[in-house]
Amino acid sequence: MRYVIKAIDTATEWSGKTARWFSAVIVVVIVIEVFMRYVLNNPTLWAYETSMFLGAAMYAIGYAFAELRRSHVRVDVFYIHLSPRGKAIIDTIGGLIFFLPVILATLFGAWAWCLKSWTIHEKSVESFWYPPLYPLRTVIAIGWTLLLLQGLAMLYRNFYHLIKGRAHD
Repeated sequence: MRYVIKAIDTATEWSGKTARWFSAVIVVVIVIEVFMRYVLNNPTLWAYETSMFLGAAMYAIGYAFAELRRSHVRVDVFYIHLSPRGKAIIDTIGGLIFFLPVILATLFGAWAWCLKSWTIHEKSVESFWYPPLYPLRTVIAIGWTLLLLQGLAMLYRNFYHLIKGRAHD
């Protein structure tokens, strides 16, 4: 099982490193648009949607990385004062009651949306260049899949801590 957890963590690390490059590309796209619009007085058709797509992809690919680093929003008023075992209990209960049902429902919806988008060759209608949306839908579905896998790895770690009384790693 350690190999599976390590593989999930490695994929998550890779997704986080990929997401950070998306943010750099967004900056470049916006700088190009600002230059074209205000210096050359010739705005682009593609920059707005490209930056939106890259931003959505960055968030989707970064979901799992945020879970690995435990940086999703939490209410730490009581949680911060709990023992490691108490935190594992809260994380396990929360994971089973809230995380898994919501992520599974969202994941099934994301993959259904992705498959339909590929089937109909969906295009964005926000601008006049009509870029395809199915690559973005695919990245979003992959992002939710990575989040589910990382969440399952975290649940496994919490169960392990509850049963063995010590951390998995």
